[in-house]
Amino acid sequence: MDNSLATTDNAQLLVVDVQGRLARLMHESETMIAQIRTLIRAVRVLDLPVVWVEQLPEKLGPTVPEVASAMDGLTPLSKSSFGCCGDEAVMRNIESSGRRQILLCGIETHVCVWQTARELRHSNYDVHLIADASSSRSALNRDIAWRRMEAIGVTLSCVEMVLFEMMRDADHPRFRDVSRLLK
Repeated sequence: MDNSLATTDNAQLLVVDVQGRLARLMHESETMIAQIRTLIRAVRVLDLPVVWVEQLPEKLGPTVPEVASAMDGLTPLSKSSFGCCGDEAVMRNIESSGRRQILLCGIETHVCVWQTARELRHSNYDVHLIADASSSRSALNRDIAWRRMEAIGVTLSCVEMVLFEMMRDADHPRFRDVSRLLK
């Protein structure tokens, strides 16, 4: 099987640190936040597991409301390590699904998202960075992180691309529901 293709039976979503005022400082923040919200809603329609992580929420604040509202019924996991894999509870959550493909999004691309991607690749996960659902305060920092991720085997994708890739066909039973979210 081609690991560069995300599948509904092997993928899970990991949402990293889309919190407080920091989220609003990201390059093209409002577009990124909207894309994350759409991605979360769509993967939930497709019944994919979602792991939601916050970096020191007592200091950085909670996840922005637009994203948190799409996480109804889920609870964020708090971490202090920059990479998500440095936290045992986060890793237990990721591992518990048995899925080996990670759809990765969040902030900042060159710090927490990058370190998470690197750690997951080191643990032999197939990582798909959802580029339009990730950002940094500067486009340069974000772009450098993208290049480093590609160099270690991370697949770069975008929200619409990965969703259609997982559905594969307009006959998919959830195609209409997902398509509505993209309009």
